[in-house]
Amino acid sequence: MMNSHRFARAARLMTGCVAVASAAVLLGGATAGAEAAAAAVQSRGSAAQARTAAAVQSRGSAAQARTAAAVQSRGSAAQARPAAAVQSSGSATRVQAGKLAAAPRLPFGDHPAGFWYGTDSSPISISGPPYREPVIGGNYGGYIGMTGKWSTWLGCHVSPLAWSSANSQEANANFAHHLGIGTGVYWFMGGPGVDPNYNGSTSEAYAWGQRQAARTLWDIGGEHVTYPVVFMDVELPGVGPAPDNGWDSVYTSPCSGRVRINHISTAVDRADFNGFAAYLTSHSTYKAGVYSAALVWNTIFGTGADSLIPNTYEWTYTGNTSSLSHVPNGWCLKSTTTCAHFFGGQSRGGTYALMWQWSGGGGTFNGHGDFDQIDANLTP
Repeated sequence: MMNSHRFARAARLMTGCVAVASAAVLLGGATAGAEAAAAAVQSRGSAAQARTAAAVQSRGSAAQARTAAAVQSRGSAAQARPAAAVQSSGSATRVQAGKLAAAPRLPFGDHPAGFWYGTDSSPISISGPPYREPVIGGNYGGYIGMTGKWSTWLGCHVSPLAWSSANSQEANANFAHHLGIGTGVYWFMGGPGVDPNYNGSTSEAYAWGQRQAARTLWDIGGEHVTYPVVFMDVELPGVGPAPDNGWDSVYTSPCSGRVRINHISTAVDRADFNGFAAYLTSHSTYKAGVYSAALVWNTIFGTGADSLIPNTYEWTYTGNTSSLSHVPNGWCLKSTTTCAHFFGGQSRGGTYALMWQWSGGGGTFNGHGDFDQIDANLTP
């Protein structure tokens, strides 16, 4: 910014009138200027404000002098206080008694209170610090990454893990300043059909879930995870080596891609799920959660008793969109009828509904990445 000498001339308050005086004086033909800050004066008896500005420019100088004063009274003597307003990063910072206040935190951006915007999986460019949600703005409230997947663990030739160390660090940096949830993780889970020891029993499926949970905890040990819920990613990805991740079909071997049995009972599938959750919670302080969608969930577990998970934390992607023009407000996109839909007998108003991948997941593409809505009010 340019420095200038400031002159202020007295403004007299008169009942029912406004007096404004301004002047600029040039000495010896030399260039000199003055710029005075605008002052807003508010009477005790009125909420209205008025501003008057006058500018004087000398013929031989580029300097300008400005003096402004505003005084209003509703028929009685007013008392005035000087104030100025400055704006930074889209947020108003109040200045009193001629002193600049400390820069405020960026606005939350998300609504209602306790909800945060976040991203998941593959890297996405984040600006900061403090770090802001890409594209839509607001504080960056969290990152959820893939800590591992069954196919990589078993040595199949598959795509790399959907993990961003940079986004994790950025989310954790905000979390250290009480912004968001930091870093959470999920495990890309294999159904009973990709268990190398599959025999059709619920006991073996349960043990397969336990082994996956043990591997998940080992993977987590190498990351700075701040969020207390670990999500099982239960989905039908449609890609190899097992397009259904072994939830509906049994394969000749985990990486073969060749089906030998075309059916798995919901009880066996649920035993796999239960084994993971039980091992995780009994061998760590983490809570068990699941990422899925109602249609996928019902396809795997049916709609009966095996599908109900009343005490499991959820992250859904039903109700997603490829557009970022309408952002979430709670569990619905603003000015639309698009809302999150949870599964397994749970709803938006439940105490286990934690997250919604509202854009970028479930086959949608927005050109940037996966965007999430996070309710930190329910963080266990």
